[in-house]
Amino acid sequence: MHLTKLSEAFLRSAAYERRFLAKNHWDFSMVVWIPLATVLLIWWIFSQTQITDLPIGVIDQDNSAVANTAVRYLEASPTLTVRQLYYSQADAEAAILQRDIYAVVIIPEDFSRNILSSQPAPLTLQVNAQYGTHSGIIQAGVQAVASTLSAGVEIKRLIKQGVAPSQAMTAYAPISVQRISLFNAATNYQQFLASTVIPALLHILAMVIGATTIGRELRDKNIGRWYRFIDTGKPSLTLSRASKTSSSLSTKQDSSDNKASSSSANVPHSVSLSVLVFGLLGKYFWSILAYSLWSALVLWLVTSNQNISIGSIIAVYIGLLCLMILSFWLGAIFTLNSFSLRMGLSTTGFISAPSYAFAGVTFPYIAISDSAQYWSNALPLTHYLKLHIAQLQMQAPIAISVPIVYGLALATIIAMLLTALLTKRALAHPERWGAR
Repeated sequence: MHLTKLSEAFLRSAAYERRFLAKNHWDFSMVVWIPLATVLLIWWIFSQTQITDLPIGVIDQDNSAVANTAVRYLEASPTLTVRQLYYSQADAEAAILQRDIYAVVIIPEDFSRNILSSQPAPLTLQVNAQYGTHSGIIQAGVQAVASTLSAGVEIKRLIKQGVAPSQAMTAYAPISVQRISLFNAATNYQQFLASTVIPALLHILAMVIGATTIGRELRDKNIGRWYRFIDTGKPSLTLSRASKTSSSLSTKQDSSDNKASSSSANVPHSVSLSVLVFGLLGKYFWSILAYSLWSALVLWLVTSNQNISIGSIIAVYIGLLCLMILSFWLGAIFTLNSFSLRMGLSTTGFISAPSYAFAGVTFPYIAISDSAQYWSNALPLTHYLKLHIAQLQMQAPIAISVPIVYGLALATIIAMLLTALLTKRALAHPERWGAR
């Protein structure tokens, strides 16, 4: 009988939430359309997997054959394209400010003369370092062109002096670097950035849903009515007028509707923690179901062009699903702890929005300060991305990432129980219901 009662609490709560989502299009969109659009949009943005043809300008003050060769080499570089030849530095700087180009290469007027006289002949690169990725790629491309051009000039000079071509090449560069990329050898930005940005954005949306799903019941003073329904089945599954017209993020509510809602919400005499747990699972059932589908979609997009073992995919999927469910509970915890939907949303935004910056993906984890590392380790997204990168990008053994999966699962269970305890506390304090 007890299991039957718990299953009934789950089904009633799920039916209660389904009715609400069917009548509130914004909340339904937060569960279905917005995350789907987010996944597809981010994947489309990074559909060009590599950065190529970054526009630069050239100021050729030498106009020699060697300078023309340098311009041709710059144009031939896969990461660069010479957008335009400029004749004054002011025009080039104006083009940089207007983002027509990201850098300008200046070939000085004595460039070829210095080369012929075996004197230093530097190329001047002025780059807009405000864009870190663009700047790094352009600097590497120009450096490669300068090295290639310099090697050609020096080898040709040695050959003219009677040195054999093979000896000339060795004499010019006796020590060389053999660079081997262990992971993401193709520098695929879709694999590197898109596959990690999408879980971060879903994490933010899931925390917002977690805060609003239980927060609107507190705001509209319907949390007591919700519990009585999942516990006893009464009143019937006809939502109050306030619930029909309210939106999870709306702050406009007529005061008479609040009073009517408050008068119809009697405080329950006793609250069962087990009923609350199953009721909360039912209340978040549709969100969990939807985000499990979006998680599967993310993994399908990431692994469709890679040879990833099924064990790694399963481990990452379980970890991502735990992250989504944990995000729901964290959003609910912040709202229930403050008895305010507004405070709950503010807290979720404060924690989830910058979490990607602390995860060590775009900025090295070991380079941030100790206090930032402590904060990073407290964020669930950091641990999931470690699992994601290890299994899907580095293809590490599963045993390395299993503790992260266990940790996320344990954190999810603890957060669910804490949400139930805070909901029980909220039911015991009806005087605090209705806070914005």
